[in-house]
Formats: sequence, C-alpha cells, structure tokens
Amino acid sequence: MAARYSEPLFVISVAARLVEMHPQTLRKYEREGLVAPSRTAGNLRLYSDEDIERLRQVKYLVETRGLNLAGVQLALELTRSLRELRDRMGESPGGHDWRRDIDRILIELGFVDEQRVRESARRS
Repeated sequence: MAARYSEPLFVISVAARLVEMHPQTLRKYEREGLVAPSRTAGNLRLYSDEDIERLRQVKYLVETRGLNLAGVQLALELTRSLRELRDRMGESPGGHDWRRDIDRILIELGFVDEQRVRESARRS
C-alpha cells in the first residue's frame, strides 16, 4: 500500500475536485511549499494520494482552524514529527498508550487518515 499511496496519479483538475478547491489554490499551495506534486515529462502536475491527504489537511487548517499559511507550514511540520514519533513508539511498559495521545494531537492538527491510524494500532 505504501507504494500506491505515494504514486502520482491525479492531474490538477481531478485533484482540485477531490479536495474541493480551485486549481489555482493548488498552484498557490505548491508555490508556498505546502505540497510538491510530481511532474510529467510534459510538466503536468500529478498528485498522489499522499498529496491529496496533505491538501485536505491544509484546507482543514485554513478553513476550520483559521491558520494562515505560515501557521499551516508549522502544523504540517509538527504533523510529520508526531507521525514519526508515533511510529517509533509503542505502548509503554507502564501501560500508557502514547500512540493514542499522539493520534489525538494529529487529529487536532487535521491529519485524519483513519485507515492508517487503525493499521498503526494493529501493528502495535
């Protein structure tokens, strides 16, 4: 699944429909460094499922949480760090499940991929 998740599949018009944004907004977010779609030899943007997930998080942070793009960039960096930490941690010897706490924080940051959270929970 990891290979499929990061495989560039969607042209900008399809990606824009999937995240309910205007294609120009996607171009702006690329210029701001919030997303980095792949490019074809003809220079067409191709978005992966991972890019779509990131765009949905950006949309949530801007529209629901009211963050500006600098705040979004910080939240995306925190999300990446928390996901890495969550993946390295399991349940502590004392019985506290830190992954659940980290998942709660990730949800607050707009990272909601229930399937990946469930898969992560099953691996631990």
